[in-house]
Formats: sequence, C-alpha cells, structure tokens
Amino acid sequence: MTSLRTDAAYGRGLATRTPDGTILDAWFPVLGLGQAPADAASQFDFASACTVDQLRNVEVYEVACDIASLADPIADAVDAYLRLHLLSNRFVQPRTINLDGIFGILNNVAWTTAGPVAIGELDAAKLRHRAAGKPLNVLGVDKFPRMVDYVTPSGVRIADADRVRLGAHLSEGTTVMHEGFCNFNAGTLGTAMVEGRISAGVVMGDGSDLGGGASVMGTLSGGGTEVISIGERCLVGANAGIGISLGDDCVVAAGCYVTAGSKVTLPDGTVVKGKELSGVNNLMFWLNTETGRLEARPRSGTWGELNVELHASN
Repeated sequence: MTSLRTDAAYGRGLATRTPDGTILDAWFPVLGLGQAPADAASQFDFASACTVDQLRNVEVYEVACDIASLADPIADAVDAYLRLHLLSNRFVQPRTINLDGIFGILNNVAWTTAGPVAIGELDAAKLRHRAAGKPLNVLGVDKFPRMVDYVTPSGVRIADADRVRLGAHLSEGTTVMHEGFCNFNAGTLGTAMVEGRISAGVVMGDGSDLGGGASVMGTLSGGGTEVISIGERCLVGANAGIGISLGDDCVVAAGCYVTAGSKVTLPDGTVVKGKELSGVNNLMFWLNTETGRLEARPRSGTWGELNVELHASN
C-alpha cells in the first residue's frame, strides 16, 4: 500500500452552487502543492465570471480552497474537486492521496452543454433554455464530469472525451482510443496505449498497451480488495482481462482472462492460483486451445512495443 502524501495543496477558481447551497462543481485553473502564494489568483479575473445563471438556476462564484494535508479526509465537494484536479494536472499520482468517501461527498449532476444542472432542476432548466432559444443538451448524469472540460493535460490524445473522468492521471505520451476508458484515481505513469478499460485505482506503467476490449478489474462494486497495477512494457491483448497485477514485460494473450482465483498451469505441470503470480515479471499468459487450460510461462524479448511515432506525435 502506497503511503499517502501529506503535502498541503491549494486551488483558486470558480464553483457552481444551487440556491440551497448544493455544490455542483468546482474548476481550479490555479492550483498547486504547498501553501498558496499571496498572488495565486492574480493571473485570472475570476470576478468577471461570477454570475447568477437564471436559466440553470445556479450561482457561479469565486472559490479558494486550501488543504492542510492530502492525507486528511475530504472536507467537502470543493475539496474533492481540488483533489481530482491535482490528479489530472499530474501534481500527484493515483493512490497517493486520500479520496475515501468521495462518492458520498460529490453530488449527482446533470452535465449539460450549458454547464452543470441540479438533477431536480433539469426539466425546468430545459424549458427555460428552449424559451430563450438555447436548447439544452444533456451529456451525462454522474458524480464525475469529463476530464477535458476541466483539465486538458499536455501531450495526450483522447479520441472520445466522454470516456475519461476528471481525476484520471494521463502521463505525457498517452493515447486513449475511442473505446478506451479511464476512471478517476487511475491512469498511466508513462507512454501508453489505452484501448480498453482502466478501472478506478488501476495504474499502467511506461510502454504498456491495454488492447481493444480489454479490461482491468476494479474494486468499486463487487470486486476484490487488491488494486491492480500493470507494469512497464506489458501487453494485455484484445478482449483479454486481468484481476491480478502484472509485473514488467508481461503479456496476456488476446481473449485470455486471468483472475486471482484462476487455475493456472505452469510449464512443469504445477497448477497454481492466479494470485500467486500477481506482480511477477516476464510472464506470458494464454489459453491453450487444445486442452482448454489457462497456462503461464516465462518469456523474454519483445511483443512488438508501442508505435513510437504514434505516441511521439501526442
């Protein structure tokens, strides 16, 4: 278990709240670790963007958030949004700050083309927008917004913005293809190709590829307790999946799913559970189509590696 960082952090920006004080979102274009400098917000005129939006029935107001320690519990929704911004801005890596209880702190919101709207206000807001000649489109209903509406990290490609949540950590050189997905408090730690699903808490090492339709088990709903990691220079093939961690230089063949309880046959005929191979370097997993057995063996060499030109153009 990674020790939680105890850094202080600060953010300056704008937040949206309903008349009853419910926080719908917060945006922090100014943020960092440590104590906020005296002129932290001087580069932006936040006051000019503060307003009461009658169509959405919300108030946009200037907000300052200071966190004494990122190991402390989340204080409120504004605090939660700052922590998610810190992750997506790469100030901190996944699993290094306290995000316990975040689902109970964030509010479920209708994310629209005009900004966040309270769920109970949505139909009335649609009507007001129609009357004003400004049709309102709903992009999603969730506790987490799209990352790119708040943070656009440098050196990445995201084919479908709907599939990356705020709080995802995408290192420079990462490509997320159309069917790729990255949850909050998860992501990449180097150049990577994401064509499958990265669940909350999962991290991928430098030079790794998560193939089309591939998935990595998470722990948010009905999963186990181990949070999965994919090491460096790994390949998880198309429609494959893992419920164990991979060490460096591992390959999971297309269509092969390895869980902690999977019975895996080794080259000497020994059968072990998948969890006994979790985190081991230089392994190849595949399904033997003649015997139907899930097998693993040591491997060396390269599986082909990432396309350097594709990721260098990010």
